[in-house]
Amino acid sequence: MSTVLYKSPVFGPVHSRRLGVSLGINLMPGDGKVCTFDCIYCECGLNADHRPSEPVPTRSQVAAALDAQLQTMAAEGVLPDVLTFAGNGEPTCHPDFAGVISDTIALRNKYCPAAKVCVLSNSTMIHKPAVREALMKVDDNILKLDTVNPAYISMVDRPHAGYSVDKTVELMKLFNGHLMLQTIFMTGEYRGVSVDNTGEEYVGLWLDVVKQLHPQKVMVYTIDRETPVQGLQKASRGQLDAIRDRVLAMGIDCSASY
Repeated sequence: MSTVLYKSPVFGPVHSRRLGVSLGINLMPGDGKVCTFDCIYCECGLNADHRPSEPVPTRSQVAAALDAQLQTMAAEGVLPDVLTFAGNGEPTCHPDFAGVISDTIALRNKYCPAAKVCVLSNSTMIHKPAVREALMKVDDNILKLDTVNPAYISMVDRPHAGYSVDKTVELMKLFNGHLMLQTIFMTGEYRGVSVDNTGEEYVGLWLDVVKQLHPQKVMVYTIDRETPVQGLQKASRGQLDAIRDRVLAMGIDCSASY
């Protein structure tokens, strides 16, 4: 089983299926994973298998590393399309997330003003006003919502104690449409139980929430790399296209990544 862990605090650039040439920013330790979810499909592996020994990078360390990398890329004449907060866990867990976002926007404006600032988040920290305010400043506020079925989320995303999908949806509404919704669809099984969320019992209720949130864009995708548990399978191109087309029919932009 392969595991992808990203160096901290800056990695790449890499080519993203959904975002283009992306310079990654990892606010978690470079030698392990820290996340409020423990998704069975995560390319970084399961939380218990990758406990870090290093601390999270400080705000000043992030700014210095990003400044140096952007200087290098500018000198080489290759600038990123997007500065993406991702990496080994949930970026909004960083204790100075809002400050890091402010620094990143300033550095983007200095070196690559055409690039977007993007945050990939599992939405677990958006109950914090400072996190919401910071996410309102970024170009692409990409929030995860794999289904609205609590039992499915408990089995597949395995969130920290106290997580509520209903509360998360209500908090998402506070962005007033300044968000992109990201949902993984897959088939197969985990410990003998189906993880197929491509059927109407999942898609129909999810579409109802998409309509309520009316995000800037919806990104539907499927497994791309080896997963830390066995039995998970990719959703088909036809399944993803059908879901995408139903979102488009509501007048909301949607992409499907296979």
